[in-house]
Amino acid sequence: MKSVRIGLGAILCSIGVIFFILPGSILFLIGGLFLLSFDVPIARKWLRVSQRSMSKGASALDNFFAKRKRFKS
Repeated sequence: MKSVRIGLGAILCSIGVIFFILPGSILFLIGGLFLLSFDVPIARKWLRVSQRSMSKGASALDNFFAKRKRFKS
């Protein structure tokens, strides 16, 4: 089970890196890091970093749209 999880995590991370460069979903990278985080400690660290950066990005986007909506009225 461990080797399947690591193999699938590596494949998803690879697809995620390709989609990071090309237009696509970054969720493959997050999913791959999630699977790898069970067995690889460095993947756990990068998963936390990516979750923090996605949270900051979502917050900034929320603030942008909230300000835009206020000024449109």
